[in-house]
Amino acid sequence: MNSSIQITDSHCHLDFPDFAEELPDVIDRAVAAGVTRMVTICTKLRLVDQVRAISDAHAPVFWAAGTHPMSAADEPLANLDDLLALAAHPKFVGIGETGLDYHYTADSAPIQQDSLRIHIEAARRTELPLIIHARAADIDMARILTEEYANGAYSCVMHCFSSSAELARAALDLGFYLSMSGIAAFPKSQELRDIFANAPVERILVETDAPYLAPPPYRGKRNEPAYTAHTAQKGAEVFGMDWPAFAAQTQANFDRLFSKAAQYKVAA
Repeated sequence: MNSSIQITDSHCHLDFPDFAEELPDVIDRAVAAGVTRMVTICTKLRLVDQVRAISDAHAPVFWAAGTHPMSAADEPLANLDDLLALAAHPKFVGIGETGLDYHYTADSAPIQQDSLRIHIEAARRTELPLIIHARAADIDMARILTEEYANGAYSCVMHCFSSSAELARAALDLGFYLSMSGIAAFPKSQELRDIFANAPVERILVETDAPYLAPPPYRGKRNEPAYTAHTAQKGAEVFGMDWPAFAAQTQANFDRLFSKAAQYKVAA
């Protein structure tokens, strides 16, 4: 692994208890592995303070916030004004994660859809990228994203993309991005790798979703941002690119979508 190559973990959860005992070491290992930026995601708005504090304390860490769809029925409905206020923070770079998850929480589909539309409006107004979680809800997800885009453009990344080719095409047709997680590196994920291979490489990001979904050779263990490089190396294979070129492409893609983070790096 060439640590002189720089990449970005576009989605992780550094506030989760899995990292509580060694967070500075986790971040140091990521930087040593060439992961120069991490976006840590707040999934429950009542936890915003601790997520923001992690970003404030660690130079490579940016943050985003929203209500995860699996929590939409149990948490207060996201408030547009609150999301707009959070966006004023200089290291707040995205809206979400939000989305639809009907795998375990299909009963809350109506409130999930309401929450999603509020987050979309926040993304539209702030001009920050929407961060989407989609699971077992492809038809509704494609429909809502498309309906809302017709009401006004916004940018978006389909985080940890592992859905159908049809949802990938719907997202790409809207100009959105797909993010590769460790799932894309699993041996049995050839169908998913084929979906990525048919996408424009200019629309691909990489992530860990840490502490979940560690790629080989760490599968089954706690994931952490340093392992982004393993997923990215598989991505290079998928797109038939050498590792330095693919890493550079994903960096350019991240800078284009998460322009606030890119501008913060330049300003710093």
